[in-house]
Amino acid sequence: MIPTVALPGGETVPALGQGTWYMGEQRGAAATEAAALRLGVELGMTLIDTAEMYASGGAEQVVAQAVAGIRDTVFIVSKVLPQNASRSGTVAACERSLKRLKTDRIDLYLLHWRGSYRLADTVAGFEALQAAGKIRYWGVSNFDVSDMEQLGGSGCAANQVLYHPESRGIEFDLLPWCARHGVPVMAYSPLGHHVRRLLGSRALQAVAARHGATPAQVAIAWSMRTLRRSMWCTGRRPGRWGWTCCKAAQRLRGIRWAGKPGSWLMSVVRMSSARLMPGAGVGPLPRVSSSAT
Repeated sequence: MIPTVALPGGETVPALGQGTWYMGEQRGAAATEAAALRLGVELGMTLIDTAEMYASGGAEQVVAQAVAGIRDTVFIVSKVLPQNASRSGTVAACERSLKRLKTDRIDLYLLHWRGSYRLADTVAGFEALQAAGKIRYWGVSNFDVSDMEQLGGSGCAANQVLYHPESRGIEFDLLPWCARHGVPVMAYSPLGHHVRRLLGSRALQAVAARHGATPAQVAIAWSMRTLRRSMWCTGRRPGRWGWTCCKAAQRLRGIRWAGKPGSWLMSVVRMSSARLMPGAGVGPLPRVSSSAT
């Protein structure tokens, strides 16, 4: 069973989710990408992260295909672009995303990054959407401490930021700030932007060898280490897929730590046929389902 993280309102979501960056860019790959997401849901990764930016809405359409008939079992996260984040623009952008997603609500709606519109106007748009039942929670992405302090008030359900073994700056200020203020942190790209370089790390490979895991599994577990237990996907095909559990911080001692871990951390793993094919570590799925990364 995948560990969970509690949102400020008390609802729990899986600590390991699926991302959709680079999905929807090739029409011919949509069915394969949707099948990969669907398999991830079947394996317990019922949180799916997407955005209007990804393939100009194409990724949201892939998500719609993946969750058809099982919408109520999936927690959907999407994002509004900063250039659309005025009060009325936020509402309009959400309406477009809802149409592409073929759903009546988005579970968590984020401001993708800070833009020129006043945060108060964006939040007003979020609150209007909440009142109308079109989003359940709202949050932000790529916000630093200064941004979070300017956001102020309450109601922010999450801050989604880059975090992996080669990008750890949030440990020094943002993670402690979010922990003090009860804001969950979603870590995107836990395998980094230069995946092969990260997975070729001697430290990751040494830890993986000690525990019979792959470097990709170790990297994902590392990003989830603030939970009491960490779980990651292992195996090569559906009949042999499973969830392997290990003690996180204590056993991943081959990687140098910085700062005291917080207690609010989710990790979003990109499910994509375009990245990390055979040899990447999380393992390729059958051709009909693409690969999980």
